[in-house]
Amino acid sequence: MGRLPRLLVASLPFALLNFLVFAIDAGRAPALAQNVKLDVALSNGWWGHVPIMLAIEKGYFKELGIDLEVKAIASSADRIRALTAGSVAFSNLGRIAVISEMANDNKSFYFFANVDDSPGNEGCWARQGFASFKDLKGKKVAANTSAQITLNGLLENEGMTEKDVQFVNLPGGEMAGAIARGDVDAACVWEPLFTNVKNAAPGGKLLGTDMDTPNYKKFGTMASPDIMIISRKLVDESPDQARKIATAIFKGVEYTNENPEDTAKAVAHYFRQDPQVVLAAMKQFKYFGAENWPEHMRLHTGQMEYLSKWLADNGKIARAPDVKVWENVSFIPK
Repeated sequence: MGRLPRLLVASLPFALLNFLVFAIDAGRAPALAQNVKLDVALSNGWWGHVPIMLAIEKGYFKELGIDLEVKAIASSADRIRALTAGSVAFSNLGRIAVISEMANDNKSFYFFANVDDSPGNEGCWARQGFASFKDLKGKKVAANTSAQITLNGLLENEGMTEKDVQFVNLPGGEMAGAIARGDVDAACVWEPLFTNVKNAAPGGKLLGTDMDTPNYKKFGTMASPDIMIISRKLVDESPDQARKIATAIFKGVEYTNENPEDTAKAVAHYFRQDPQVVLAAMKQFKYFGAENWPEHMRLHTGQMEYLSKWLADNGKIARAPDVKVWENVSFIPK
């Protein structure tokens, strides 16, 4: 009002004066609320993250008021550390890392969904001259994380345990070189590293995949499928934001399943690969969204409990946590 001449103000009718005051105040009103800015931890070397990347590319998060930025973090352990530190809002990662944090009573997150699985992409390969695990008794066999569970399952089928072989805990990326040099006689790992192992020991023998294990027969999953986790603080304080995140992810899964070729083109830049390479890799995966979600989630919670007990029984974690304490599906859209 200070900019209006005083004489003019004095002569204005009361109704018009009120209108002018309202108009001036409206001009000073703050701008509309900006989108919420959040980060997600993903790996640009893992095809299980394709639906989330697709949801970003198609603007599914943005249309719900979330500006989402990807923080490329390769390992599951590092992704959960980022969430624990508050650097990211959610992630998709191997559940061994998640259960290990549960065993340490890390209460910074909830788990709420499984969006990808790829049974058959993890297995054990022996050098030429070894036709079965029976032939590998007392020999060096390498495995790591989830592949160690696959190894144990395949040994169980033969009435054997890890004690019947010389177990070598070897990083996945070192297995091809080790089997090529003869440092180990067999190696268990996941794709695409499994192909490297087979190429490094031509004429070798496939001893089995995760689809041949008791875990697969019971749950129909790979040894340690991915699990979606989300910041507990975000869910507890902003459940609507959590609901929007789940909505966008499930929409991304639906589009990925219905339009795989377009999806591969949209996300290829994350992987720095040709879209045809991405498409071929996607065909080895199954992606799960809102369809039959409650039944699917019950299956994976059961598998989490099974895996938790296995890890504790085999000395990988100090105790088997009650995984349901970390499950929260209250914000999933109905």
